[in-house]
Amino acid sequence: MMNIKVLKFILISLIFCSCKSRQPQNGTIISLADPTIFADKGIYYLYGTAEPDGFRVYTSRDKLNWKKESYVLRKGTAYGTHGFWAPQVFSYNSLYYMAYTANENIAIASAQKPTGNFTNKNKPLPAPLKQIDPFVFFDGGKIYLYHVRLNNGNRIYVAELNADLSSIKEETLRECIAAEDGWENTQQVAWPVAEGPTVFKHENLYYLVYSANDFRNPDYAVGYAVSASPVGPWKKYEGNPVISKSIVGINGTGHGDILFERNKMQYVFHTHASNEKVGNRKTAIIDLAFRNVHGKKILKADKKSFRFLRATD
Repeated sequence: MMNIKVLKFILISLIFCSCKSRQPQNGTIISLADPTIFADKGIYYLYGTAEPDGFRVYTSRDKLNWKKESYVLRKGTAYGTHGFWAPQVFSYNSLYYMAYTANENIAIASAQKPTGNFTNKNKPLPAPLKQIDPFVFFDGGKIYLYHVRLNNGNRIYVAELNADLSSIKEETLRECIAAEDGWENTQQVAWPVAEGPTVFKHENLYYLVYSANDFRNPDYAVGYAVSASPVGPWKKYEGNPVISKSIVGINGTGHGDILFERNKMQYVFHTHASNEKVGNRKTAIIDLAFRNVHGKKILKADKKSFRFLRATD
């Protein structure tokens, strides 16, 4: 009869090998800041901040092995000449759209497929000041634009978008989040930063996930706030941040987006290149889930699931 200890060792080894086989064994860590993943027809599309003149895309069928593809939006066929940051891709009215930042303005371009080419009429959304980091959210027949306005700091705002996505309804503009808590401005700078909004709805409540501190600060981290309405008021979770260097072990964790599938949430985000160097920022992913803590549902990150995304060819 096989020794019980030997049998346990074999079973543990098989489980370890099985888990290990699901992880990419080689490839280069992807260097995208402000990343987002869009899933469509069995393919995952990864976009982010990297190129000086537009956006490229990585594709994958398993979120483990990524392939770097061509440009999906480029200077000359869409708005902007520099500062191409923080894209978000979504589908609407049988087209694909990319909301993005360029020239410290927000623009929305369209394409026939997620690989582009995304084009627009070379005009940003009208605004009286600089604005960045768009996130478009559909709810209750309305379209909301969460974004950051540069107004005595980086502050997160929301407004309804018009149906053609070319402008906001000015009368609906509201401020959502400013960096006011201690963890949100650890260097006590004169220009506090709250940015990178992502919004979702869960059990009739709205969750606004955001990043705070300057992205170069090692304490750049992720928190969230809750509201009964998509326009607020927002109550910040008292246990923020929920993703930080203390959780994943590397500096500069933040500015990402949530991928939802099969009742699972994953947050794709960037980190510093190392604990000594900011760039090029690395792209990572971590599982998010609600946990019951003292009778309350709390959004938590699973630090064991943290990993960097890699391109295998």
